[in-house]
Amino acid sequence: MPNNKQNLLNLNQTALTKFFETLGERPYRVKQLMQWIYKYHEFDFDKMLNLSKKLREQLNEVACIELPEVVKQSHALDGVIKWVIDTGKDNFIETVYIPEKDRGTLCISSQVGCSLACTFCSTGMQGFNRNLTTAEIIAQVMIAKQYLSDKDRRISNVVFMGMGEPLLNEQAVYSACDLLLDDLAFGLSRRKVTISTSGVVPALLRMADRTSVSLAISLHAPDDLLRDELVPINQKYPIKELISACKNYLNAGTQERHILFEYVMLDGVNDSTVQAKKLALLLKGISAKVNLIPFNPFPETQYKTSKKVTIASFQDVLFDNGIRTTTRRTRGEDIDGACGQLAGKVVDKTKRTRGMT
Repeated sequence: MPNNKQNLLNLNQTALTKFFETLGERPYRVKQLMQWIYKYHEFDFDKMLNLSKKLREQLNEVACIELPEVVKQSHALDGVIKWVIDTGKDNFIETVYIPEKDRGTLCISSQVGCSLACTFCSTGMQGFNRNLTTAEIIAQVMIAKQYLSDKDRRISNVVFMGMGEPLLNEQAVYSACDLLLDDLAFGLSRRKVTISTSGVVPALLRMADRTSVSLAISLHAPDDLLRDELVPINQKYPIKELISACKNYLNAGTQERHILFEYVMLDGVNDSTVQAKKLALLLKGISAKVNLIPFNPFPETQYKTSKKVTIASFQDVLFDNGIRTTTRRTRGEDIDGACGQLAGKVVDKTKRTRGMT
């Protein structure tokens, strides 16, 4: 694809309107084009016959609609599907579909790798290469939707919980969210789209005013001493600042908001009843729910999964303190598609992974 051609998957409705203005076209063309792309999955301008011949010729000259290549598709025994997608220059990302009886959740990536180096996450060990474009983010949804529609399955929820830290790629992620919520594109409810962050506080403060999608916080520890180790960005934005930003998010806008706090359960590290009590105290008075995530092992990890009885005890403490809590069922583990296992392939630019065996 020539570098000077605009991939229209990069443009939300506002940007697409401006794009058509530069071509001297009326705003109604936006609706026509978005229907072709997102309803009919038609990417060939010449087949968009309700567009004028002149406009089709213009679009062929200056624009394109392209998806990256899927290099591998894996199916887990429990129905989970994982796609490995080529993003160029020997870099690959992963996208996972998780079917349930009442919903179908697509877990998408926002970066090639991740720079935050959370110690319990396989993606973090891969290093970081670059941010994904809006087109590359939306392409993951398009690829999954096209495949699933043939299988009579649907995507009801989209979560930014794949590779990368979404709030270190704000512009592309927010633009993608606009398309996910847009009735002319995917038409999802704001509660069905979730951005998960490890705690980039300045971006979280901006997010409160930029988008109304749901928020998940990768917390994983109830105090700074442990979280500094598990989630290194905590050294820059400690828990007190993070909780303050969360309260700001809850109070922003006119619609009721809630936060999901994610807490990976690491054997002998963060799973004691004392730590559960600390967590309950930390979240007291916040409109929040805690999702306990049994750790999913990957090669070279130093951690082990908490025992089921330990997780149950931890959950009981939270319940007793009025904290809504669920324990996530591990899915897609046999294809390395479970939470924390996504790795893809990353040409690391941080030099952090050099010397690793």
